[in-house]
Amino acid sequence: MPIRRLPTLLVNQIAAGEVIERPASVVKELVENSLDAGARRIDIAVEDGGRQLIRISDDGAGIPAEELPLALAPHATSKLESPEQLEQIATLGFRGEALASIASISRLRITSRATVRGIVAEAGAVMEAGGDQVGAVQPVAAAPGSLVEVRDLFFNTPARRKFMRAAPTEFGHIAELVSRIAMVRPDVGFSLSHNDRLTLEVAPTESRRQRCVEVLGQELDEALLEFEDHHGDMLGSDVQTGYRLWGLAGRPEIARATAKFQYVCINGRPIRDRQISHAIREAYRGLVPPDQQPVAVVFIDMPFEAVDVNVHPAKAEVRFRDTGRVHGMVLASLRQRLLGADLTPKAGFPQGGLTLGSSGMAAAANHGGTGDTASAPAANLSAASFVDYFRRMDPTQKGFVYQQVKEALAQDDPTAATNDTASGVAASLPLTQPSGNVPPALQAQGVLQVHQSYLVTQDEAGILIIDQHALHERVMFEELRSRILGAGRLESQRMLMPAVLNLSPARLAMLEQLGPLLEKLGIEVEPMGPRSAGIHAFPTFLFDRRVEPVQFMEDLLDRTQEGDFDHVTAAAGNKSDGPQQAQAAQESALHEVLDMMACKAAVKAGDHMSAEELASLLKQRDEIERSSNCPHGRPTTIRLSLRELEKQFKRT
Repeated sequence: MPIRRLPTLLVNQIAAGEVIERPASVVKELVENSLDAGARRIDIAVEDGGRQLIRISDDGAGIPAEELPLALAPHATSKLESPEQLEQIATLGFRGEALASIASISRLRITSRATVRGIVAEAGAVMEAGGDQVGAVQPVAAAPGSLVEVRDLFFNTPARRKFMRAAPTEFGHIAELVSRIAMVRPDVGFSLSHNDRLTLEVAPTESRRQRCVEVLGQELDEALLEFEDHHGDMLGSDVQTGYRLWGLAGRPEIARATAKFQYVCINGRPIRDRQISHAIREAYRGLVPPDQQPVAVVFIDMPFEAVDVNVHPAKAEVRFRDTGRVHGMVLASLRQRLLGADLTPKAGFPQGGLTLGSSGMAAAANHGGTGDTASAPAANLSAASFVDYFRRMDPTQKGFVYQQVKEALAQDDPTAATNDTASGVAASLPLTQPSGNVPPALQAQGVLQVHQSYLVTQDEAGILIIDQHALHERVMFEELRSRILGAGRLESQRMLMPAVLNLSPARLAMLEQLGPLLEKLGIEVEPMGPRSAGIHAFPTFLFDRRVEPVQFMEDLLDRTQEGDFDHVTAAAGNKSDGPQQAQAAQESALHEVLDMMACKAAVKAGDHMSAEELASLLKQRDEIERSSNCPHGRPTTIRLSLRELEKQFKRT
């Protein structure tokens, strides 16, 4: 087959295959054109998920009538003039192929009334195109700005149309896209409707926070921690250059199941970036459970030459000239803001049931640890069933047993529960007649140990309920981490006789990979035969907490083999992904292993603690970082505010 030049329509359809993936892609390209045109109001109307109609109107500069045919030509744009400008792209669009691509796979109509140098054209102009057919420019009455209508998307590419999802799914992508753009541009008003039903409307504002709250939901306002930072050179007394960072860090209790609620923007452009996403996760490590993702908004302004946006057809991904600097800046700023906040979740009584603020109780129920801690009762447990469960629980039982909670709910008799409520409270929380398990010294200080699992005390804001295992686990973790950062490794104790591990050949090979990590932990393990290894030294810290060396090593190898420690092998010195990635992998693996060690060493639910031990634990709570959450991300403390108490006792 001879070489030939492709027809213009086919060229544009190939380009559309890269740029226009679904209706949301059309909305993205057209809204970006409106923003580049200086619009201060953008209205988006969609029908049938974008299949039948996408209509976008704005009050921007518009397109002069004589330039409308050129606007539909491929690679025609007003945003670039020379190759040098590719290094400093300040506009959202710059390729000059969006309108041509859209016109090649839909029926397109553009109506525009231009404003040039402050002078509004006497009349508007309209032009229609569809496939390879392009109509003539006609005069028309129109308001200043542009109106673009896209109908019958993919009408001439049935294969693409067949792969479109249901209308609600496609509109969901459009709504998510418009929300992200609206968050980035608070100075612009947006409206979005689907099948004539308004779903979003926000007015222009000067407050970034206000716009973010309007999009994310007013109910999250109190759970969003604002932060701001600057990294760069100072010029004069008040002029700054370099990198500026602004954002909102969601409190751990509003963490979600996916990263959908993480919003990243570079120079006014919503993007996706693995390095920034990793920095966000690392900043929240130990504050949210491993199976949840934090809510975060991160806006970065940087010199245009410091980022390359010309690496992806949809401009959704970028490359940084100094990736490590951006990663470190986001991580440090987020971590500093979280460390400076009181992250203790609040408890409430909606409809009579005890809950934690937002998803706090869900996080507690989904604890990602090794099973040494108690499981929390269901968040919607009625007050009567809650008390009845406490009343029937064996005082020697180690915390809550979820199956028993479910049985208590299933057997809940409203009449019996009402009659037994008072006696149940008296039996389970003996505040007036303390048992012998409550140290008198701590009673005088206002501290109560409940079922040898929970501590009840107070602060200026209300009542604090503390999970003794979770808090002690955080204390142990921070102590281990501090020792490693200070000395480079944990202190270890030589054993008179090595403890023998019976291992498969695969696990023996694992020991070699884990060698550098085990050395940091103060563990010395050497092969003793084809299927065994000897533990010659073990961390003094774990010896003091009566942790068995053989059991600990077996658990470590089990979790490594099952993939619970995804970065352990990378932490063993694998630098194939570069020094920054290797460093991040090492820190991640170290955190996970120290987490396991802390969980093994911490006091368990059901363990009796002396007055001195309880006092020391509460003192350490005020001294360590991130004491509000255990290393797994589960809350160590919940607060029942005075306001909530007054509300329940009808004092307000």
